[in-house]
Amino acid sequence: MSAFDPARFEAALRRFDEANAMDPNTELVDGVSQSRELIYARRLTDWVLRLSPAAAEPLRLAARCQHICRWEIPRSRYPMDRAGYLKWRAELKKFHAEKSGQILREVGYDEEMTATVQALNLKKNFPTDPDSRIIEDALCLVFLEFQLAELAAKTDDAKMINALRKSLEKMTGPARDEALKLNYGARELALVKQALQNP
Repeated sequence: MSAFDPARFEAALRRFDEANAMDPNTELVDGVSQSRELIYARRLTDWVLRLSPAAAEPLRLAARCQHICRWEIPRSRYPMDRAGYLKWRAELKKFHAEKSGQILREVGYDEEMTATVQALNLKKNFPTDPDSRIIEDALCLVFLEFQLAELAAKTDDAKMINALRKSLEKMTGPARDEALKLNYGARELALVKQALQNP
């Protein structure tokens, strides 16, 4: 793997952000409307760096492109059942890896670095690879911090507890500790605590 080049690294982040800024779906953040995937990528990066302040270059790159251009493959394109959901998720991971690889090569990364980032996009070596654990922890924490309340509002308790339990089981102990520190509403906190209990 080639030596760290700050200019190349910043160019990759900029290209990832430019791609995600094209998301037509927006979210209000501090009263400002911003592209949803751009905000998501920055939140994921923030969590990765909180969990691993000394994160190596491949992990930092993967955090910024993990869901790159996700809106281009909508869930509605697939059957609305479990099989359709799993197919959608599998094709999304492949799409993200291809998109990130294209950008990484264009800004000058070698094949070794590109393949390492793509393996994280694909969660190829989860849970044995420590960086894949950090990415998974960060993905779960972004969900809990920013998306749980909206999903819980339209989902019954039993389904929500089951989904939360699956997420929390994938997380490391330190990440679960972080999950309990988040600022939940009363119902969301109760759901998280129930999910953490043994079934």
